[in-house]
Amino acid sequence: MSDLYLSRMRNWFLSSPPAEWALIRLRELLIGALRQGPVPTHVAFEMDGNRRYARSHKIETIEGHHLGFEALARVLEICYKCGVKVVTVYAFSIENFNRPKYEVDGLMQLAKLKLEQLVQHGELLDRYGACVRVLGQRDLISPDVLEVVDRAVATTKHNTDTILNICFPYTSREEITTAIRSTVQEYSTTPRPHSTPFSQSRITQKIMSKQGDKHEPLSSIRELSPSPSPPSSRSDDHEGSVSSSVTLHVESGAEPNVTIYPNAENITAQTIESHLYTAGCPPLDIFVRTSGVERLSDFMLWQGHQNAQIFFLKCFWPEFDLWQFLPVIVEWQRRQIQKERDERPRRAKQV
Repeated sequence: MSDLYLSRMRNWFLSSPPAEWALIRLRELLIGALRQGPVPTHVAFEMDGNRRYARSHKIETIEGHHLGFEALARVLEICYKCGVKVVTVYAFSIENFNRPKYEVDGLMQLAKLKLEQLVQHGELLDRYGACVRVLGQRDLISPDVLEVVDRAVATTKHNTDTILNICFPYTSREEITTAIRSTVQEYSTTPRPHSTPFSQSRITQKIMSKQGDKHEPLSSIRELSPSPSPPSSRSDDHEGSVSSSVTLHVESGAEPNVTIYPNAENITAQTIESHLYTAGCPPLDIFVRTSGVERLSDFMLWQGHQNAQIFFLKCFWPEFDLWQFLPVIVEWQRRQIQKERDERPRRAKQV
């Protein structure tokens, strides 16, 4: 009885007006202190643990997800006050469609409700100039929810200070697959302006086709083509035939009337990145997953490949607040300061 009594007394005290005022002031002071150090630009949250929180507190599963959305509102305000420019959250995985139908329908309706609240009461987003971007496979969203999604995006598109990326429904593999598909489509259907009608492989083919007449040594031909080119997928039945990157009639000197597409060899990681859902966003700095599970679960696999720092926390997502986020930011700042110290001598040597 003594523990229960103390717990009730603590809850009563924390909910009293003086205690609430003191906690608000303390939060503001802590956030102000965080702003004095380096601030992450892009933070991603894998909001895990809603169902387990509901089971542990003996409430309905959908109520656990509802409390998870309330936690998101708290976290957004903390991030934007600290100076974070982009927040990306994993709201619904494509794999979640394997859950019971009643739970999937409940999650969809909950997402619809919360997005409607963002549209109708968008003080938080407007206060920090945040635009909503919904990233994922749109064709899996039911029409009534998709209508609200489009309305939320359109209503906040005028905001340009910060971004809220809602991954719904999403998996990283699907995002990367879509980016590669878009890149292939662009490189196979979009002509590029060409500064020269000649390609290296075609010039080599032209010279080699006249090798028998001029009796030039093969070494002189290879000097013109320092790097081997893959064979063309199309057959050249005569001298004037062209492929996607070739010209015709070298000896005529006239500009050929052919369509030239970008060279697939020019595709880089940056090319793929420009076709991701998160195109235009700064690199990911911090990846946070709650509930104690230590895996990425197909979220932000591409974006977290390089300098992102990953934090696995034991608290459930509905419990997540400044007191759980504060150690994450402080540790990230410590690592950034240490990294800057380590790089300083290296830069000095280069100078």
